[in-house]
Amino acid sequence: MNVPYDERQHLRTAVQRQPADFIAWVMLADAELGAGDLDAGERAAQRALQLRRDHPEALARLGRARWMQGRHEEAANLLRHASRQVPQHPGIALWLGHALEDAGQPEAAADAYRRAHALLPDEAYVAAQRLNWQRRLCDWRGLEALSQQVRGAVAQGNPAVEPFAFLSEDASAAEQLACARQRAQVIAASTPRLPPPGPRRQGPLRVGFLSNGFGAHPTGLLTVALFEQLRANAGLQVHLFALNGDDGSRIRQRLQTAAHALHAVAGMPHAAIARRIRETGIDILFDLRGWGGGGTPEVLAMRPAPLQVNWLAYPGTSGAPWIDYVLADAFVLPPALEPAFSETVLRLPRAFQPSDNTRVVEAPPARGECGLPGCDGNGGGVVFCCFNNSYKLNPRSVARMLEVLRGVPGSVLWLLSGPGLADERLREVARSQGIDPSRLVFMPKLPHPQYLARYRHADLFLDTHPYNAHTTASDALWAGCPVLTTPGRSFAARVAGSLNHHLGLDEMNVADDAAFIATAVRLGNDPAARAALRARLASARDTTGVFDMAGFARDFAALVQDLAGRQAHAGQH
Repeated sequence: MNVPYDERQHLRTAVQRQPADFIAWVMLADAELGAGDLDAGERAAQRALQLRRDHPEALARLGRARWMQGRHEEAANLLRHASRQVPQHPGIALWLGHALEDAGQPEAAADAYRRAHALLPDEAYVAAQRLNWQRRLCDWRGLEALSQQVRGAVAQGNPAVEPFAFLSEDASAAEQLACARQRAQVIAASTPRLPPPGPRRQGPLRVGFLSNGFGAHPTGLLTVALFEQLRANAGLQVHLFALNGDDGSRIRQRLQTAAHALHAVAGMPHAAIARRIRETGIDILFDLRGWGGGGTPEVLAMRPAPLQVNWLAYPGTSGAPWIDYVLADAFVLPPALEPAFSETVLRLPRAFQPSDNTRVVEAPPARGECGLPGCDGNGGGVVFCCFNNSYKLNPRSVARMLEVLRGVPGSVLWLLSGPGLADERLREVARSQGIDPSRLVFMPKLPHPQYLARYRHADLFLDTHPYNAHTTASDALWAGCPVLTTPGRSFAARVAGSLNHHLGLDEMNVADDAAFIATAVRLGNDPAARAALRARLASARDTTGVFDMAGFARDFAALVQDLAGRQAHAGQH
């Protein structure tokens, strides 16, 4: 919910004049939470509860505040209590779904989303939330109808569909642009911009990065070694603006050391974060979250930096008037895709995705301890893997994986365990396709070093479509496990292909599902071919520059300096 600043001020004035106005306090709680001011939103909800004890609308706002504060169990209890009082309230059912999702009650969350959709069957936002969560649970009942409803809403100009979730639909890049642009227009209309910045400060270029992933998170894992290399570049100052708190991880410690400053802005109102960025004198701001959950597009909409760039975390166009550029490479964003991007395209001369080349791939536990079959020495016991998140495991991707199992006797498919009953549902899909469900092996979520070690047991990574492996593909390749993918027609469908291409392994980028199955089956049945492929990958890892972060830092710094120079030149004319 985005409430214009002047309307929020009006509500604050209203409750000062009439402190017993329950409705005004509820509306103010919504407005403050929408502005990212969690403390003010909580206070308004508490005042509403003082006026009407146990009222479901006030309980729901307090629950929403707790959810946004990361107090998920409390949020779920408050929203469950509110929902019991008004079971026909779709908004409370929807918020309950969000809270239950984050409180580790995935199947109950699905029930809440289904109830909200049943109450508002034509509401695109609710349909999209239900669709997204069903994908995570590998619950494919009615999936195609839900997908068509959501894509239809985007086609009709409905701004309610979340762009990140929309990336999982088999939509064109043009549809993705429409989805993002419609969402951005709502935020732009309700968010006041900061005054124009003053003259640029003297000294090194100040480059800012805004993310909620500065820790043991894919964004932190991808960027930490690059930031360490950039620290040595005298021409740049690196400022990290962390929307997430300190998770105590080694990655967070390294980020803190690598940056010239790590600004802890978690829980601050959007306007305060924007002011901090402006006061720091950031010349170029990279958005490392985009439309992903936990991001703050409102901060960027305020225009805290003269130049703002979409990079790395959101694999698509922002569609936003406040983002000037997108940073990519020629494979992941070829010229044919440019019309579907609202930003001006910048390209690195290497894969756009950095990674941590200090990662150590440790020895894994024995195969049996991982639930894997032994290797018989004659090619039996081949392990295909896909450690992508469960929402990427759609019917098409799973069907082709099962065909690969059918073609390689004795092989198994090693997957990352999903939430709720996702694993059981996937086993049932295998059973329905005539594949022994025991050939699906599930790995629990593990600390990154333990997870990375397990790739030593994997023979081939089978990618998903249309949403590829991204950080996961980098992990697999670094650990020596080849990745097979079908590059598609959107950014999100071309990331694994970009890594293969820049490693010189283009034969692992195949045209369609038939070629995907045939290639995987051939490799699965040919130990010598698998060994040769792994040897080529090992060589390419060290020689191609994909994992050369010193070189990446030089290219990145040169691009940023050139961008700043162009901006300065334009400002003189």
